[in-house]
Amino acid sequence: MPLYMDVHAALPDGATAEDVAAAHAKDLEIQGRYGVNYISYWVDAEGGKVFCLVDAPNADAAHAVHREAHGLVADEIYPVVEG
Repeated sequence: MPLYMDVHAALPDGATAEDVAAAHAKDLEIQGRYGVNYISYWVDAEGGKVFCLVDAPNADAAHAVHREAHGLVADEIYPVVEG
């Protein structure tokens, strides 16, 4: 299955690393419905960005998980290859 890196370019005002962890936990709860596996995420608190690595059948499935889980969809999603 393809790997994707999604980029959330702007965290909501006042969002914390704990808020991001809670959103990620919600992703994990429903990801199976879409055949998706959110592998990991990284937070750039200073830059206000979040990056998620996801194994998904396609980018739309990855977006659907975020949309249903918490509504914080990525601004960009890129196919990546592990090297």
